[in-house]
Amino acid sequence: MRIMPRAIVKGVTAASVCLVVALSSPAKADVITDWNQTAIAAMKAANVGGNPWSRNMAMVHVAMSDAVNSVQNKYAIYAAGGAPAPSASAEAAAAAAARTVLLQQVPAQKVLIEQAFEASTRDIPDGAAKKDGIAIGEKCGAAIFADRASDGTSVPDTYRPLTSPGVWIPTTPPLSAEYARATPWVMKSADQVRPTPPPDLKSEAYARDYNETKEMGGAKSTKRTAEQVAAVKFWTQLNFGPAWQEVARQLSAAKNLSLAENARLFALLNMGTANTFITDWDAKFTYNFWRPVTAIRNGDQDGNDATERDAAWTPLNATPMHPEYPSQAAIIAGVSMGVFEAVFGANPSTPVVASDLIDPKVQRRFGNVKEMADEVQSVRIWGGIHFRNSLEVGYQMGRKIAVFLVENSIKPMN
Repeated sequence: MRIMPRAIVKGVTAASVCLVVALSSPAKADVITDWNQTAIAAMKAANVGGNPWSRNMAMVHVAMSDAVNSVQNKYAIYAAGGAPAPSASAEAAAAAAARTVLLQQVPAQKVLIEQAFEASTRDIPDGAAKKDGIAIGEKCGAAIFADRASDGTSVPDTYRPLTSPGVWIPTTPPLSAEYARATPWVMKSADQVRPTPPPDLKSEAYARDYNETKEMGGAKSTKRTAEQVAAVKFWTQLNFGPAWQEVARQLSAAKNLSLAENARLFALLNMGTANTFITDWDAKFTYNFWRPVTAIRNGDQDGNDATERDAAWTPLNATPMHPEYPSQAAIIAGVSMGVFEAVFGANPSTPVVASDLIDPKVQRRFGNVKEMADEVQSVRIWGGIHFRNSLEVGYQMGRKIAVFLVENSIKPMN
């Protein structure tokens, strides 16, 4: 896939805007989407992001999917949490599962979590169905917590900086290097979709990508448009994960998914997202490929006559503290698109909106989800922190992860 630079999609039709507004209506929500937003709010308050954020979101949603299907038996269960409870309340089960996981993972947000649980169960009549639903949900939450307890995400960070004895290097450690050795969801291993190495530094492909990022992504670039700058500033790490969740809620509402269907959608999406932070880290720390700011300031040392050094070049975006190849933004885009197409069909055409997590009034509007996926990737070039090949490779990795998850987990029971 070749990602072409795009301007911000700001001219969607009036009908599209009305549809997007309708998709955001609380009246369209259910217990799954309610707890999706509660989980995001709890982790925002607890300042949890990146790799741990993705792990927590997967645990919450897989637990809810298992809880719902322990009652409704629509889709396969990931980790058995107890005997089926067909007469229980599926809504109570889902709420209890999410509550159980979140209280374990972000205990400092207990007040917020308990308030959400009370709101979720307030209208469920007291009685055996509610009681049994809560009980099965708690068991499902505990089962997921136990399943992931030894997934390798909390082992000591033993990343060894590459240097020569006595030579100073920047001392800030890379982010979550231990995830490169973690156990993914459903997949066989962290290296299952590991790509081939990045382009040789002397190749035409490398020179093409080098010069594109150098030209478009520098802090003082004269080629980048004001709208592209606005897109770069919107797509910070804080918005990447939550925006795909917001879009999933909009697509779900547009298609009026059932409770079990919604539970499956969000479980697949979040297992996929969590897997990107494992499989991508495996590739990143296998190849340790340099970021544009390092490459461009050392352009006279790569052996490529088509890459001219710029000793003072800086990117528009702050450079993340992990290797460049492949792109995490692209792999999330690929897995999200793969899950959405598996659930909603090829090329979902619903207009979507991505809202800033800090100021929801700041939004990016798109005619369809593919347009958002393209922009999410392109901003990594416009911001000067990635090369195009990393985007293309990362996107395809994400698609492979989605296919594997859909074919091997939470499958229909009939």
